[in-house]
Amino acid sequence: MSKVELYAAIRRDHRGGMTMGEIERKYNVSWRTVRRAVDSVWPEPRKKLPPRPTALDPYKAVIDGILRADLDAPRKQRHTVTRLFHRLVEEHGADVSYQMVRRYVADRKPRILVESGKAPLEAFFGDVNVRLAGELVTCYLFSFRLSYSGKAVHRVFASCGQEAFFEGHVHALRTLGGVPRSKVRYDNLKAAVARVLGLSRARVETDRWIAFKSHFGLESFYCRPGIDGAHEKGGVEGQIGYFRRNHFTPVPEVASLSELNELVEQWDQHDGRRRIGSRPRTIDEYFEVERPLLMPLPEEPFETGRVFTPRVDRYSQIAVRTNRYSVPVRLIGKRVRVMLHASHLVVYHKNVEVARHERLIAKGSCRLELDHYLEALIRKPGAFPGATALEQARSAGKFTPVHDAWWAAAVKAHGDTEGTRALIEVLLMARHIPYEYLVVGLATALRAGALTADAVALEARKAAQTEDEPGPATSSALATGQPPATVTFLHEWKLNHLPPDTRPLPSVTPYDQLLRRRASGGDHREGEAQ
Repeated sequence: MSKVELYAAIRRDHRGGMTMGEIERKYNVSWRTVRRAVDSVWPEPRKKLPPRPTALDPYKAVIDGILRADLDAPRKQRHTVTRLFHRLVEEHGADVSYQMVRRYVADRKPRILVESGKAPLEAFFGDVNVRLAGELVTCYLFSFRLSYSGKAVHRVFASCGQEAFFEGHVHALRTLGGVPRSKVRYDNLKAAVARVLGLSRARVETDRWIAFKSHFGLESFYCRPGIDGAHEKGGVEGQIGYFRRNHFTPVPEVASLSELNELVEQWDQHDGRRRIGSRPRTIDEYFEVERPLLMPLPEEPFETGRVFTPRVDRYSQIAVRTNRYSVPVRLIGKRVRVMLHASHLVVYHKNVEVARHERLIAKGSCRLELDHYLEALIRKPGAFPGATALEQARSAGKFTPVHDAWWAAAVKAHGDTEGTRALIEVLLMARHIPYEYLVVGLATALRAGALTADAVALEARKAAQTEDEPGPATSSALATGQPPATVTFLHEWKLNHLPPDTRPLPSVTPYDQLLRRRASGGDHREGEAQ
């Protein structure tokens, strides 16, 4: 089995009650492996081995010197990999292969460009490290700065792609309340520039960027590539450095990007009250002079997301860029429409939203929603305990200890299959009953020993009704999170809530006439017999 399957098996046995020593002997692994499997669903990535010595090592300094000399050489008279290889063999007697030289140059040449300061820089994005939900990740800080006042607007995104580039502009223009009349300086960002034409300012722009500029009325001004244009965007680069040093040090710890962006907005407001250098007035005071000169925003919104049309695979997942996301199982084999935004994505089928996910930051990751698999799991409840979607729901806090306790009690009362199926029926109710009321219903039913889905549904609805019309006793109980453990069966609740019957009571008086006629008819026949 693979390492992921080994971890899943160890976690399953550990939940089943096996000790660490028994698991070690069963799978012939060390206690460290068992501990790592219990602590995490995913194995740790394998450490990269140190590079092995090669025959090219003595000549790497020579190659670096040639590449650095090429920085100042005419563009059409620089060394190709083939020319480098021949010089190493002819002038230095190197016993190396062409592929070895090509791989080293492909890796080393971009680094030499960065070290020399001639590599293109991203003026509007700067990378920042953030501890997101307990994990240290790299995000991207978008900055939009007005030159006269120094007023800057920032936004943090999971990526620095075109979606983030557009959404950062929309947020900045809405925050400023208008569109600058003068040109906006840009570096050679891939989100805006398809091709740089020589060393001039001419660019071949992307189609979506042209449409975006036309919608908002922006005019672009591109800095020169290389060292000649380094001084043309110093204001925004310095602003990113200032913001990163003063607000991202120490590393902020947040639960989500939306929470971080709320902090960023507060920091922007705080920075508006500072003075730049020896200026006599603050940034906000200068911006009040600049604000009336802004052009009004367009009334119609611009769709910043990108559209994809993937097909749902047999695992009820879709591939978007380098990551995978779940959709409802009824869509297996069908093609859906995905609107990818900078921080989230929305999945549509026949113009109806069927799924919404937060965009993953790491490449090659997978995000599964437990609700998408419930129709399949209710038919095969044995697959529920080991489902990856369940592990992700538990890690995200959506599958709480209350769920686990009710599930364990239901399994003990009804058996593994029926108890798990009852839990899945409760999870299906979350599509119609708010999540917080469903958790209250689970807790109340658990304390009362009512281990059926109907009992949980009834208690959840009672909690919702109590929230709508709170009394002194019930409101205090909900505030403490301890609702009264009283359960009424569903059929009794229905009988007690029938509408009043206003019909009159039945009477047998009209039937007395039939009795008198029958008696008179009997007397007549008796006289004839005499």
